[in-house]
Amino acid sequence: MAEFTETIYALSSGAVPAGLAVIRVSGPKVADVMKGMVSSAVPPRSTSLRTIRTRNGAVLDNGLVLFFPGPHSFTGEDVVEFHLHGGRAVVSAVYQELSSFDGLRQAMAGEFSRRAFENGKVDLLEIEGLADLISAETEMQRRLALEYSSGGLSTLYESWSQRLTRGRALIEAELDFPDEDDVPGSVSDQVWSDMTALVSEVRQHLGLAKAGEIIRDGFKVVIAGLPNAGKSSLMNALVRRDIAIVTDIAGTTRDVLSTDLDIDGFLVKLYDTAGLRETEEVVEREGIRRARTAMEAADLVIYIEDLSAPTDDSATPSSALRVGTKSDLPAISSREYDVRISVETGAGLDELRQAIGSRLREMAPAHSLAIPTRARHNDSLAECILAIERAIVNDHVDLDLRAEDLRMAGTALGRITGRVDVENLLDVIFGEFCIGK
Repeated sequence: MAEFTETIYALSSGAVPAGLAVIRVSGPKVADVMKGMVSSAVPPRSTSLRTIRTRNGAVLDNGLVLFFPGPHSFTGEDVVEFHLHGGRAVVSAVYQELSSFDGLRQAMAGEFSRRAFENGKVDLLEIEGLADLISAETEMQRRLALEYSSGGLSTLYESWSQRLTRGRALIEAELDFPDEDDVPGSVSDQVWSDMTALVSEVRQHLGLAKAGEIIRDGFKVVIAGLPNAGKSSLMNALVRRDIAIVTDIAGTTRDVLSTDLDIDGFLVKLYDTAGLRETEEVVEREGIRRARTAMEAADLVIYIEDLSAPTDDSATPSSALRVGTKSDLPAISSREYDVRISVETGAGLDELRQAIGSRLREMAPAHSLAIPTRARHNDSLAECILAIERAIVNDHVDLDLRAEDLRMAGTALGRITGRVDVENLLDVIFGEFCIGK
């Protein structure tokens, strides 16, 4: 375990004022803090009502105190938590007293979690899951984050690492003891068949990266169409509040507007865009350029057309969800649409939400949530696949070189969980946390 000489403290609950404020202290001086600030001894791992005071005896607050002796704590160190009334003055007074102890300082962002990692209490995947759980806004984000923070994905990667280690061990055994009776004469059946199966599993797992990205970062839906087709009205109707300005003037929307929507527990990021048309107006042209860029990056384009106006066949993207708007007005268009809606009457809006949800589930189908979600996961998985494939196909080279490829594959997996070579990633990962975590 790592040894830290400084004891850190921070507010680990929400911003004050609040009903409750939790101040966490972790490090070698926790016993001194409890002796100096708590009215009487606190038994480990139980909740105790105590008076919190200065070392001069002045009462700061009455609250609950929890003591977790290391290494059986979140950080692996001695940890004490003060559960106090959530007033600014209370927190400020406790902070002032804590700062007066030698060797104590306020924690930096993510520092409690970083100590937990460096003390072997959690790995990087569990840390990332904890950060995602804190920021989760939808049910699917919560479930995905819980899979990570509880170690589900770490267990999968560890099992793959063990298979790679076993393969290398068999190769080394054959190299070092070729004449021993208890060492197989050939590793082909025992190693390379398993490595072939493993690379297939890793590749299938990596193929779920898009689903992981959608669940964690949101399903990007862009509303596009000609001017005055009803794009902004549709956006406002879907989120049930006024986000975009709606007028009868063509070209009102000049930029890409966005808002979030929850559909079936998934985060949907909805974008309203400028009307697509040829124009010489400089600002509107830039808005149209941004609209086309957003369409290219979208997971789904909802292309809408005014049923009461002439249509433009050439403008509709082939993969778009085609929606006819203003169905309450006399229709001119006879084209087929996936959904016909009226923002004025509400007709078709539920059907449109269902259609969005259906497209979403096609790209993020129901399956185990032990799936990659970040670019660094994907890069390391791709590197692992390439290394195993090199070892498999290079059957004409020495076994020790092929074993080295398997070692590199294991190293790539180890970087995901933080087992090896991750020092340059730590500041980025732990920087996602708030101060008290």
